[in-house]
Amino acid sequence: MTDFIIKRAANAKNDVLAGITVSLAMVPEVVAFAFVAQIDPLMALSGAFIVGLIAAIFGGRPGLISGAAGAVAVIFVGMIAEGHTRGMLFDQPIENMGFFYLMACVILMGVIQIFAGVFKLGRFVRLIPHPVMMGFVNGLAIVIFWAQVKMFSHKSLHVSAEGVKEYVNTFMQGAELYTMIGLVALTMGIIWLLPKITTKIPAALTAILVTSLVVVGFGMDVSTVGSYIIEGGGTGLKGELPMPNLELWDKLPFNLDTLSFILPYAFLAACVGLIESLMTMNLVDELIDSRGDGNRECIAQGAGNIMSGLFGGTGGCGMIGQTVINIKAGGRGRLSGIMMAVTLLTFILFTDKLIEQVPIAALIGVMFMMVIETFAWSSFRIMRKIPKSDAVVLIVVSAVTVIFDLAIAVFVGVIISALAFAWENAKRIRARKRMRKDGTKVYEIWGPLFFGSITAFNEKFDVKNDPDKVEIDFVESRVSDHSAMEAIFNLVNKYEAAGKQIKLKHLSEDCKLLLYKSNPKFREVVIEDIDDPRYHLAENPEAFTKGLSEYKF
Repeated sequence: MTDFIIKRAANAKNDVLAGITVSLAMVPEVVAFAFVAQIDPLMALSGAFIVGLIAAIFGGRPGLISGAAGAVAVIFVGMIAEGHTRGMLFDQPIENMGFFYLMACVILMGVIQIFAGVFKLGRFVRLIPHPVMMGFVNGLAIVIFWAQVKMFSHKSLHVSAEGVKEYVNTFMQGAELYTMIGLVALTMGIIWLLPKITTKIPAALTAILVTSLVVVGFGMDVSTVGSYIIEGGGTGLKGELPMPNLELWDKLPFNLDTLSFILPYAFLAACVGLIESLMTMNLVDELIDSRGDGNRECIAQGAGNIMSGLFGGTGGCGMIGQTVINIKAGGRGRLSGIMMAVTLLTFILFTDKLIEQVPIAALIGVMFMMVIETFAWSSFRIMRKIPKSDAVVLIVVSAVTVIFDLAIAVFVGVIISALAFAWENAKRIRARKRMRKDGTKVYEIWGPLFFGSITAFNEKFDVKNDPDKVEIDFVESRVSDHSAMEAIFNLVNKYEAAGKQIKLKHLSEDCKLLLYKSNPKFREVVIEDIDDPRYHLAENPEAFTKGLSEYKF
């Protein structure tokens, strides 16, 4: 009992410290995504708090960190801009109408995600092949790395000759650049060295604190969280406790026009959010060797987004970068995600001035180390050892993740993998031929019969030169789809048109039923009362114990 209490206390300590570490890394990333989506940073931070808290409490994967992720934020950019324009077309123009459309879209996004969980669509993530997972991880690591490289710049307001205002990124130079690199190297060095000395304190949190003390102690003029927000057009971290946004119900017209406008964005955001969350859940499953509940995670993510939209926040999902930081820092339970959300709210309400002094270099260093640990370096080693199709999938998914986004990359990877699988199985169809003493020619079919293999299947038969009696035995084959059924139907017709007798045996029950429905004459062609133990075992696992003789076609 004492050992159990000590272990629980140690786990709780690790969860608390990991949650604090993740919250520090969450702030600049969420703020950066807010600038991408052109929304108030406090709106994004509020969304990160609400989604992160609800997903941590009710989600299907303890240890998974959720927040206002960039993969979802970029979807809303065009909608917000068009929403502002639509607001000006009302009889009484409404400024910043895009933000109200955003909140309604986030609520609808959450509803779609809940339906996905209720109808148990989360299980389909298990169909994602391993090369797609590796490509996703590699591509996302590259995206995160490039996002940190962009931090080595300043945002400055530029006014063109026509009076158009825009923010321009100016890359750091000289002493400022070298100081930034030195602080990043210091952070990374602490994270790399500290675990070799002790594992009782989280390396990432220690590195952030040490680097911040160095900057404050020496009075260095470097980019900090506060200056980063201000450069992007924000006013700082100071905010209030999120409250229900009642203006949404007063200013947003609830009609079919609004629904048709926000539905495509909501559906895409829901898909991207669930894919990223469930892929991250799979990654955590592999890291800590346990199994999460995908459907429960869908419902929790949906509930979090609904509440975020109602409270004036933006949409969110599982975040792979922060999740990996959490796992590496020892976070395993729900407490780590809860602590992240509570700490993030504390930053906004009470410790905004302290957090604003954290140097961006420290957070970049943490993210760089996370990129190094996340990237599947083994993919280079195994590239020549795995099938060429898997290697192509890995490279393509990585590239598409970097160029476009996660959802497109996963869809492309799954499609390529499915086509490669179909092509490989199409080549496995075989036909062993033999003659019986009574002059019947028997074709024993081996391999799966489906849309990809029907061409090879048809090439096995010689209708013109075959004897008058032909038997096709499907004992080692499985008829998989409608294309296969149609191929059998056409083959029977060819033999009968040639005046020859053909019989089919060892077809599965579902195949026979479909053939009978398509044409009653198949009852004369299909041989019944054939005892096939393989089909019995496949279709009824109890056949082995009850006796195969009880189960006949």
